[in-house]
Amino acid sequence: MKPLAERLRPTSLADYIGQRHLVGEQGVLRRMLDTGRVASFILWGPPGVGKTTLAKIVATQLDVPFYTLSAINAGVKDVRDVIESARKGRFFSQQSPILFIDEIHRFSKSQQDSLLAAVEQGVVTLIGATTENPSFEVIRPLLSRCQVYVLKSLGKEELLQLLDRALTTDETLKAMNIELRETDALLRYSGGDARKLLNILDLLCAAAPEGNAPLVIDNTTVSQRLQQNPLAYDKDGEMHYDIISAYIKSLRGSDPDAALYWLARMIEGGEDPKFIARRLLISAAEDVGLANPNALLLANAAFEAVQKLGWPEGRIPLFEATVYVATSPKSNSAYLAGDAALALVRKTGNAPVPLHLRNAPTKLMKELGYADGYIYPHDYSGHFHRQQYLPDELQGTRLWEPADNPAEQRHADRMRALWGNHEDDGSKA
Repeated sequence: MKPLAERLRPTSLADYIGQRHLVGEQGVLRRMLDTGRVASFILWGPPGVGKTTLAKIVATQLDVPFYTLSAINAGVKDVRDVIESARKGRFFSQQSPILFIDEIHRFSKSQQDSLLAAVEQGVVTLIGATTENPSFEVIRPLLSRCQVYVLKSLGKEELLQLLDRALTTDETLKAMNIELRETDALLRYSGGDARKLLNILDLLCAAAPEGNAPLVIDNTTVSQRLQQNPLAYDKDGEMHYDIISAYIKSLRGSDPDAALYWLARMIEGGEDPKFIARRLLISAAEDVGLANPNALLLANAAFEAVQKLGWPEGRIPLFEATVYVATSPKSNSAYLAGDAALALVRKTGNAPVPLHLRNAPTKLMKELGYADGYIYPHDYSGHFHRQQYLPDELQGTRLWEPADNPAEQRHADRMRALWGNHEDDGSKA
């Protein structure tokens, strides 16, 4: 017999539970389906929220060939074989065949590269599913050819709706004497994961009493039957992008207790330690910054220690670095200054490098004035001498604004001592 989750898999949007922001009356996917034409997209969300089901519904409603590959066991040859099959049947429908790739974040760069031409030419419409942030795991050329839609964990009401549907529509369950008395444990253990909820229900029904004795489902029964902490029940069920967000915001907000709590949630949920360490490293650079540059050094040391020590010992440097980053003074001045510099470059384009800042390795360059007038700072007292460093048209531009913390104020005082308080001529004189 098929698992309950498979038996209840919906085949139309009318039976699909959740993700109303995508499939509701004003949802973007529903509007695309109503037009009869769907562009390539990637579904990003936690396990058990309907990514695969939604892809199949799209293919069914459009009535086009549906190819599916799993990134876990498919190679470049498998991708090319599917594309060739799709190419042969491409002109039988206005909508190109759909290629669904589960766990697309596991595809290597070469595997993703093999999709580019077919997606761009419309040979296939790609629907990818991933539990990881596509920005980090999907190559930019492929990502630019796809829309990304975020799926959310199912809420309490949606899980209860699914539970009611299982008990009232599944023929196997309808034939059983089931008494549903409490649902708190069911919802807690499922963690917003529809598949997990139905698998738990399947597990409970497998242990139903013989004869017509009732199967009582309450909090105690569920906890005893599963006999384990709900966080450890399925490590992939942890809503890691929500938890990591809470972790980062706690670090930024200088709350070490909250940061340690969210870190513990990730550890117990089976999160990848390197993922945690990478986010901690980003926080040290983005949120602590120049207020305490040692935070970046310690976070980087923790990242390396996790890789060297492995698990579970690697949690110890993560604890240490988490407390250090959380309790450090905060500043994002360097981060903001860098973004301001990028915005300035995009706005002003390729401003010429002043001649005195250019190298002059050839005679012709010297004759053209390259490097002429450059002042070597180390030849002067304090290893400093005022001169122009920005392009002519950007003289006087100020990008870095020191934050109000002792470390940056010391830097700011030094800059004022060197350059003075006015930067209106580009030489900061």
